Amino acid sequence: MAVTRIKPLYDQAGNLKGYVDKYTGEEFGFPVIVGRKRNPYGKGWVMNSQDAAILLAKDKDIKGETHRVLWLIIGILDFENWVQLSITEIAKELGMHQPDVSKAMRVLEDKQIILRGPKVGRSYAFMLNPEFGWKGKVKNLDDYRQQREDRQNHQENRERYQENLKLLELSKKDQIIRAIKEGKVNVEKLYNLLNEQQD
Repeated sequence: MAVTRIKPLYDQAGNLKGYVDKYTGEEFGFPVIVGRKRNPYGKGWVMNSQDAAILLAKDKDIKGETHRVLWLIIGILDFENWVQLSITEIAKELGMHQPDVSKAMRVLEDKQIILRGPKVGRSYAFMLNPEFGWKGKVKNLDDYRQQREDRQNHQENRERYQENLKLLELSKKDQIIRAIKEGKVNVEKLYNLLNEQQD
């Protein structure tokens, strides 16, 4: 006969409260079995930003055909927001002319709703801008945003470094004049400081 370490735990009223480990005294609640959640959308789903949806609705440059192309792209997104579909395939799928699809794609790219990726075969891969929607794990979206922020910080630091190198090449007088022009120096305080040094 097997000996168990776990025994029932009752409250003062005699109701079953949970279980206790006989050896460690650790108390446990009741085990709960949670089944796998069913996907209510069947084949696939995408998380969308409501703010981005409002921006799209209010943007007068995004008209009917551009909306159709965007919704097709959203509808066929792969994980991590990538889609590989040529202009010809999009035109065929939507019953549109290729120049109209190209124009719609250009509008979506110019507004950074879709981002051009690497060339795969004869056409480019595209990515839905993650600020508009995401297909995949939320953790991967967080990772993507962190990487993007790191790239931006790196670029800003690089620009600041380049700017500082340029300043080193300038004389003191030129540095002061430049700082005044850029509003980095309180001219009144500088004037008072110069007057104090002359006295």
